[in-house]
Amino acid sequence: MKIEIWSDVACPWCYIGKRRFEAALAEFPHRDSVEVQWRSYQLDPGLPEHYDGTELEYLSTRKGMAPAQVSQMFDHVAEQAKGEGLTYRFDDVVVANSFTAHRLIHLAAAHGKQDAAKERLLSDHFEHGKDIGSREYLTSLGQDLGIDAGELEELFTTDKYADDVRLDFEEGRALGITGVPFFVIDRKYGLSGAQPSAMFSQALTQAWHEKQPLVMAGAGTGADGSKSGDAGAEACGPAGCAV
Repeated sequence: MKIEIWSDVACPWCYIGKRRFEAALAEFPHRDSVEVQWRSYQLDPGLPEHYDGTELEYLSTRKGMAPAQVSQMFDHVAEQAKGEGLTYRFDDVVVANSFTAHRLIHLAAAHGKQDAAKERLLSDHFEHGKDIGSREYLTSLGQDLGIDAGELEELFTTDKYADDVRLDFEEGRALGITGVPFFVIDRKYGLSGAQPSAMFSQALTQAWHEKQPLVMAGAGTGADGSKSGDAGAEACGPAGCAV
């Protein structure tokens, strides 16, 4: 079973949703058969590489929200994050464009480190006041993940993985995604937002059962290898009925 998660590293609910989803997946009996892929999404593609101002000022000026409303929202989101073991520090958040960070996540995926990159970016952005648009920071993060210095240099001197990030955007739009986090299970089921863990558990269980082949009742195998039950009992078909 494959689960794709459209998410932005500059989205506070995306980190909360990640934790709630992980809690559900940890309890899922078939978790070893689940593939998770992080897909890129940007809440504000037009944001400058760096914004000279606080998160409160950014939302107030660019989004037209009243400062008091923003502060109230911060308090609510921080409280929800605390419930998932996260410590948000909105006063320390560095507002920056997340496009290059998404490219780094794609590079990390090529090394089997996609989730680790996503986790660090979210935590560093919301809990530790790191600049996710900084070449110095992203290089350091890549090195911590064990990525070769040459590949990290290429990330900043070329547009490598830029098309992959844009393709994520396009696929998200094609699926009708207008907000994140957004979870897609086997391109059949979609869950929008940081749902409670119980909702993720329900969706995982439903999707898993629906994709499994039909098992014939009573057609088990005994300890001696013999077939138990009678899977071919009397029935009617196109040629008539059994007698």
